[in-house]
Amino acid sequence: MPGALRPMAEADTPPLLQLVDLELGRMFHVERELGGSAALPTELEPPAAAATVFGDRLDIARRYCAALATAGVERGLIGPREVPRLWDRHILNCAVVAELMPEGTTVVDIGSGAGLPGIPLAIARPDLRITLVEPLLRRTAFLSEFIEAAGLDITVVRGRAEQSGVMKEAGGADVVTSRAVAPLAKLAQWSLPLLRDHGRMLALKGVSATEELERDGEALTRAGAGKFEVLECGVGVLDTPTVVISAERLPRAERTPRRRTEKVGSRRATGRPEGGVLRRNTERRRSSEK
Repeated sequence: MPGALRPMAEADTPPLLQLVDLELGRMFHVERELGGSAALPTELEPPAAAATVFGDRLDIARRYCAALATAGVERGLIGPREVPRLWDRHILNCAVVAELMPEGTTVVDIGSGAGLPGIPLAIARPDLRITLVEPLLRRTAFLSEFIEAAGLDITVVRGRAEQSGVMKEAGGADVVTSRAVAPLAKLAQWSLPLLRDHGRMLALKGVSATEELERDGEALTRAGAGKFEVLECGVGVLDTPTVVISAERLPRAERTPRRRTEKVGSRRATGRPEGGVLRRNTERRRSSEK
């Protein structure tokens, strides 16, 4: 049954961060820092941008990186080839999306997997109220163990976004995030029901985001979404900004009426979503608002 998960009892398994420290020592032959966590191998040391993004919570981010590189790989949550690029491609790539979220935003991260983007968001912005939704037990076990060990205020719900139990527990969110979960049309079916009216679906995508939005924009409109944008986060902080597709859940009164079902064999012209696709970066938006 879907529901908030309790971390495993201490008697059942050692705390995950203790396992991370032990594993780092075994795998990388590193010395334990005085009064701190195990030193990271060079490839896992945070880049300069990490201090900007995480501030005084950088040590939590370092431990999350170490957890992904060790337990995350062993449990099949992260591929071994991803370890050298955990910071740039995964952790920082996710954390900078927090710039789209006002203080106190309620966030539901669907298909959270190893906690991306939810855990980096929670580390960078402890004011966010975050729920991770993930159906697989081995993943939710990892998430719950790390959250408990790191002292993060995050809820983990085991289940699929479309399940009624998940909707009851996590519905009404300000923002629903997703990363590498599904095509945009499918994401809309899973994300929009979890949002309040005028809440936003934020899908982390790659360089083909504009093309994907043009392809699936009509499906988003039919699902009840509007105000589509392609945004860039982390401009001036990351070498490669994070590309995010944003779509707002419209109240029923503002939605485009559904068209009648067409006869088989007919063709309908396709075009850009209503209002077109707007691409901009959040740095330029903030400058214009000053």
